[in-house]
Amino acid sequence: MDIREINDEYSVTGQIGVEDLDEIKALGFKSIVCHRPDFEAPDQPRFEDIAARAGELGLDIKHIPVGPAGVTADAVTAMVDALDEFPRPMLGYCRSGARSTAVYQQTLHIRA
Repeated sequence: MDIREINDEYSVTGQIGVEDLDEIKALGFKSIVCHRPDFEAPDQPRFEDIAARAGELGLDIKHIPVGPAGVTADAVTAMVDALDEFPRPMLGYCRSGARSTAVYQQTLHIRA
């Protein structure tokens, strides 16, 4: 995992797997948001598998997929809701971290 801190409340990384969740928890993250649609790549772990283990660890998790069309208004609204509802620090992930960064950056205008 290559976790990149955006600020004190939010960091991003590329695709995670179930096996990464213990380390994510140990690093102090309290919630996770997935911005990658399921089945984008054949070897990609399913969100429901990651969510099941995250729940066992007491991590809040939400799926806000951002597809090839890019960040939508609905995705930004859902991200604002996640930031309002979930404890932080929060980790966002997608294939590379770029979509997770883009969605978060758009929430800054709304939450300001």
